[in-house]
Amino acid sequence: MADTDKPRSGSQAVERAIHLLNCFEGDDPELSISQLAHLAGVPVSTAHRLAQALVRGRLLEQDPLTDRYRVGHGLATLARPALTRLGIDSAAPHMYALAAGIKITASLSVADSSDAVTVFQARPPVLFCRHQLPRLRQPLRSSATGRALLAYSQADCGVRTDLDPVRRKGFALEEFETDEFEDADPIRSIAVPVFSPDRQVWGALSVQARAVRLNDALIREILPAMQQIAVRIGTVVQNSTHPQ
Repeated sequence: MADTDKPRSGSQAVERAIHLLNCFEGDDPELSISQLAHLAGVPVSTAHRLAQALVRGRLLEQDPLTDRYRVGHGLATLARPALTRLGIDSAAPHMYALAAGIKITASLSVADSSDAVTVFQARPPVLFCRHQLPRLRQPLRSSATGRALLAYSQADCGVRTDLDPVRRKGFALEEFETDEFEDADPIRSIAVPVFSPDRQVWGALSVQARAVRLNDALIREILPAMQQIAVRIGTVVQNSTHPQ
């Protein structure tokens, strides 16, 4: 009798293709076939075969000059219903208004299992730098965005005393070192919760920048605007996802 617990070859191919697509998480990367093979943990020949199939399906694109791969328009089209369901379309104008006003990238995140996942970013028209881009996934327990989500979640609200300062102040603050950039400046992040009209935490609105820029004085200056936009986002998201 065949072992039904083992995935069929077709199932394995689908799983490998999904794993290959997950290699493109982040800030719109372009990857060579050798990089894809390394990240996905498959032979180069397998990565090439899967990547070409994804190109034919419009889920990936291949640059004709460099042969590097990037996310295709077809994948963006497939993601559109999910973004609409989350209410991102309605939140976007408010995010861009905030980013332009405070001159720092504004990020919107939601909880996903044990992580806070960034679902939308609005970059400012001026003074943008890569320090302002958070990791796509951040741990709920040890990031400003995650702590802003946990502090008001039904599971943690009133239980974890280490989140009391977040609940008392209305925001979470984090400072951390990173080796992603050539300079060694610490990064600072501040996050406020986004509530639905029924006071359920829906997401978190955050900004981050080099600590030398995002100092205490700037935080006091931009915090009221962040909290005001968080209220607006909570209202429009609720209306878009639960139309009357």
